[in-house]
Amino acid sequence: MSETLQIKSPVATGEKNVFDVEKIRSEFPILSRKVNGKPLVYLDNAATTQKPRAVIDRTNHYYNYENANIHRGLHFLSELATESYEKARLKIKEFINAMSASEIIYVRGATEAINLLATTMCRSGYFKDGDEIIVSHMEHHANIIPWQIMGGRKNVNLKVIPITDEGELDLEAYKKLINEKTKLVSVVHVSNSLGTINPVKEIIKYAHAHNIPVLLDGAQAVPHMRVDVQELDADFYVFSGHKMFAPTGIGVLYGKTKYLDKLPPYQGGGDMIRTVSFEGSTFADLPHKFEAGTPHIAGGIGLGAAIDYLNQFDPMDILRHEENLLNYATEKLSMIDGLRIIGTAKHKSAVVSFVVDGIHPYDIGTIIDTDGIAIRTGHHCTQPIMQRYNVSATARASFAFYNTLEEVDLLAEGLNKVIKLFK
Repeated sequence: MSETLQIKSPVATGEKNVFDVEKIRSEFPILSRKVNGKPLVYLDNAATTQKPRAVIDRTNHYYNYENANIHRGLHFLSELATESYEKARLKIKEFINAMSASEIIYVRGATEAINLLATTMCRSGYFKDGDEIIVSHMEHHANIIPWQIMGGRKNVNLKVIPITDEGELDLEAYKKLINEKTKLVSVVHVSNSLGTINPVKEIIKYAHAHNIPVLLDGAQAVPHMRVDVQELDADFYVFSGHKMFAPTGIGVLYGKTKYLDKLPPYQGGGDMIRTVSFEGSTFADLPHKFEAGTPHIAGGIGLGAAIDYLNQFDPMDILRHEENLLNYATEKLSMIDGLRIIGTAKHKSAVVSFVVDGIHPYDIGTIIDTDGIAIRTGHHCTQPIMQRYNVSATARASFAFYNTLEEVDLLAEGLNKVIKLFK
């Protein structure tokens, strides 16, 4: 076998593949398996997405033919692994249109990225006692808890943008929250439990008018829509690889250089230093200042392969297909007696959360799993949303571009079976 894996793709020529769902499904090995003797219907993509053969093969190729530590070795394998890992960083930079590859920080996922920012902003003295951070009522716990931990050290308070009954942010209330104490706005781009696509460009523009930086949690956005951080003018943007068809344990923190340069290192160790002595140490430039120790090399390379895979398609084709799935699922589920959809925003990603009168979501998820249908049940790491709608949990079907209308039909049939069983 050659030293470098060649994945057949039209990307190099700038061409796009014809959007063929059945062909796409054939490229995801797990989608052909059966569960309880039934074809797998995987509708838990907001939790994690399945992986195409191209990503699996590229990751395996690294372990089979390139495995070595990066950046510090002069031998052939180390240089080969380093080249592959840093090429992936360049792919990420292009994918979200960052200004520079040095603004792309490898992390374990969106959760670690937010914790990195909370910790380093606290250490840097950016926050003072009495300062405020604005979040929204629809945040994932990962965009609440790190700020609470940091706020406990610095006496920094969280202010919360309320949401409407439809699951949309109240922008007028947001504008009233901003004052001279506001030091950061940190909001989700797309809600993982409601599917709401927030008007983040407007949110950023208003914050910037008051010289306030904005962090966007893009974990649910990047896999489903084109994200251009320069067009948005986002100061920080975070996302996880495993939600965009890449391996688990790898993710990205994007930050504008003017902010990242001022922040201290997150962790100490190898690869993030320039000089070390017992009297003191100096640190590496971006991005390595934030990347201590041996990273998830295969994960970074796998994330690059996932970007190559996604780049084969026109993003509008993916968006149209997922919108079709969302509209069809909304219509089908709305026809089921006793079922209520939680989150009916005008602008939504392909997520449908719902409750059924008299049936706990856990029972729904357990019973339809016997037919091979995988959905998520629980609070989805968004307990404040559950409290807002006065429910303990919801069932959630979340779609990706490899899902089909037939799978929506099977979901509806499964839910009707559950209701019939309880009656």
